[in-house]
Amino acid sequence: MLNLPNSITLSRIACIPFFIWVLSTRIFPPGQQELLAVAIFILASITDGLDGYLARKRGQISSVGILLDPMADKLLVTSGLILLVRYTPALMHPWMVMVVLGREFLITGLRSVAAREGFALMARDAGKVKMVVQIVAIVSAVLAHRWYQWDIYGFIIGVELVARMAIWFMLAVTTISAFDYMWAFWEHVDRPRAAHRTVSAPST
Repeated sequence: MLNLPNSITLSRIACIPFFIWVLSTRIFPPGQQELLAVAIFILASITDGLDGYLARKRGQISSVGILLDPMADKLLVTSGLILLVRYTPALMHPWMVMVVLGREFLITGLRSVAAREGFALMARDAGKVKMVVQIVAIVSAVLAHRWYQWDIYGFIIGVELVARMAIWFMLAVTTISAFDYMWAFWEHVDRPRAAHRTVSAPST
């Protein structure tokens, strides 16, 4: 069903090829290339909260939206991280991307098993924080490709320092989020077994 929230989600997916193209082409002057790529990425990221808000407010939560929303998030973040391995290799190493992708494969697998077991593995707070941190890490890393620091009216912003801190914080939150989902999954799986062990015999 193509409603307004789903259309916004699809627009996020549509932004990904433009983001990749801007960072891969050489037709833009230095500096403008990074700023344009960041603008596209931030615009796409804003739609992440907007589509969910509108779906809840308008009562338009659908199976298509439930499928598309996390897929759009993963495609957006994954494309950004993979591009950074080539674009800013001094900041984003391949093993860092593998940590993030490994977490995504893990959560996808846990949700598949949970669905077969008859329960849903809902989004966790750590997972929501992870998404925000990933956006900050990608944006700051793209900017750090061109600027080491910014001098804004005498206030120095270490762009590369912010990028490094955001990337390492992203890895920490990604790891914590993975364990958080594993714990939630294990609690749901183990609960029926515990209930089965403690059930009392029927009265006569």
